[in-house]
Amino acid sequence: MPFSVDDQKGFDASVLTAGGVKLNRGQDKAERERQRAEDTIALEEERVYRRGVANIKDLIAPSAMKIEPSFVRLGDVFCRTIFVITYPRYVSVGWASPIINLSAPLDIAMFFYPIKADLVLKQLKRKTGLLESQISMDAQAGKPRDPISETALRDVEQLRDDLTQGIEHFFQFAFYCTFYSADKDQLERVTTQVEGTFAAMLIYTKRAYFQSEQGFNSTLPVGNDELQITFNMSTSPIASSFPFTSAELSSDNGILYGINRHNNSLILFDRFSLQNANAVIFATSGAGKSYAVKLEILRAIMLGVDVIVIDPEMEYKALSDAVGGTYISISLSSRSKLNPFDLPRPTGETESSEDIIRSAVITIKGLLKLMLGQVTTSEDSLLDRALLETYAKKDIVPGVDLTRVEPPIMQDFQNILEGMEGTAELVVRLKKYTEGTFAGLLNAPTTVQINNQLVTFSVRDLEDELRPLAIYTIINYIWNVVRSERKKRILVIDEAWWLMQSEDSAKFIFALVKRCRKYFLGITTITQDVNDFLTSPYGQAIVTNSSMQLLLKQSPASIDLVARTFLLTQSEKYLLLESGVGEGIFFAGAKHAAIQIVASYTEDQIVTTNPEQLLKQEAAKKEFAEAETQRNA
Repeated sequence: MPFSVDDQKGFDASVLTAGGVKLNRGQDKAERERQRAEDTIALEEERVYRRGVANIKDLIAPSAMKIEPSFVRLGDVFCRTIFVITYPRYVSVGWASPIINLSAPLDIAMFFYPIKADLVLKQLKRKTGLLESQISMDAQAGKPRDPISETALRDVEQLRDDLTQGIEHFFQFAFYCTFYSADKDQLERVTTQVEGTFAAMLIYTKRAYFQSEQGFNSTLPVGNDELQITFNMSTSPIASSFPFTSAELSSDNGILYGINRHNNSLILFDRFSLQNANAVIFATSGAGKSYAVKLEILRAIMLGVDVIVIDPEMEYKALSDAVGGTYISISLSSRSKLNPFDLPRPTGETESSEDIIRSAVITIKGLLKLMLGQVTTSEDSLLDRALLETYAKKDIVPGVDLTRVEPPIMQDFQNILEGMEGTAELVVRLKKYTEGTFAGLLNAPTTVQINNQLVTFSVRDLEDELRPLAIYTIINYIWNVVRSERKKRILVIDEAWWLMQSEDSAKFIFALVKRCRKYFLGITTITQDVNDFLTSPYGQAIVTNSSMQLLLKQSPASIDLVARTFLLTQSEKYLLLESGVGEGIFFAGAKHAAIQIVASYTEDQIVTTNPEQLLKQEAAKKEFAEAETQRNA
């Protein structure tokens, strides 16, 4: 076909263009080869660099690993795995809770392998035939009925119906536990304890002998089941193994303490339903302990419980005014006086006057040791004899009718001491409280009465040196009243660490905590100085004799001591360290749960201790008063 000159030019141009494309492709290939070579060199350099850098495996891996027949040793830690081989016919909900809540390091692994229903139904059909045939043959032979076979037949038939209707599904279930301990003997004790706990529920376990490595690997958080030891189960029993169970602290009686943070249920409890009605509250400053106690007081009053409070910082004044309570201020210049020589009010019990006098002498002697400081053995004997003579001077002797006597005061005791030999130094030290600076506190007859549902004793205006003496005397007076009449009462001792500083006052509080149950009294001990309280042997004993405990936010300095005292798990320690205001752990007997303390708006206005909120309330009251004045004008 002929073509023109223009066509010839176009042909030549296309040839040149195609050649250019071939040239560019050759250049791209060379560039890619060069880039690949550079990347290879960079990767090799990175590999060499990484070889000298610690990675995450280096950080978490143990220094050595030794495989023994029944355990694995990871560095200095011993690990043992046990697995469940059989279950009873019936297991209760939360059967794994005793193991999950065990105070020991452990890992638990559960594996669920779903099985197709048609495969299971074939097996169950065959099993049904065998059971029915066995039962029929036994009946024809005249043998007695076999309850085991009949029960198994009913269970199989029920499972067939549920599988056919889709109510149940079938699984193979594996349950493994690996325990850790730095001591081999301790590992053996924990393993035996867990095996015993399972055996009590008719759940039988075995140790992973010669499979210790596979057992350890199976409980690592990687999802590998290297043991493959399973048990056939349907949906319902498998659901009962759900590990995240929480304690319920709801009852028909009692007051609202807060919200269960595990499941948002209400924590309703009656402290008088426990073994004893005593409570301890530990928290840092500002964590909400006074707020929680005032809420309990407000709600307990509505149920008819009498409440007595020892208030060191005048925090309970607004609450007392709101409910019409009695607020008694104890100070050197106050008209309210308490006589430490008072005796218990008379009751219908057969307690002899001799026992009452002896008990009063022992109590006052503890107070005198606080007042006078260090007392020698001979001085202690002199104080004992002087106290008996002081009572005798007022005709208070064994056999007398104590309802018609007038108790002595501190000045009478000083007069007796002055007439005895070897008491000159004691008299000098005692005069500070009878004639000196502190004469207005303990040297007068009692002028207060407890005849209200809420009675608050304030010691805010007392010097620090006198606070332990005043609190000791107040508690002694309250104890005399409590012994005289049995009724539901709560005694709140705020900042109890004041009394833990002296052995005599700590011993007095401990004796009170042990005995108060007989008189329907519950003692609430509050402190923010956890270390001072728990390091005292009497402080530990008070915690032991308190069935209810509330732990709010703790400081890092005291959390280890608190964890040892209350046997907290690692997660519970972190919960207390990270808790907000009004959050913590509530213990009631053997149960405990994470709690969030809540209040209504009206309750919050009454019990708040937030300085900013209190200033707003005072400003609102002032504005209201000014508005009322202007309106009346």
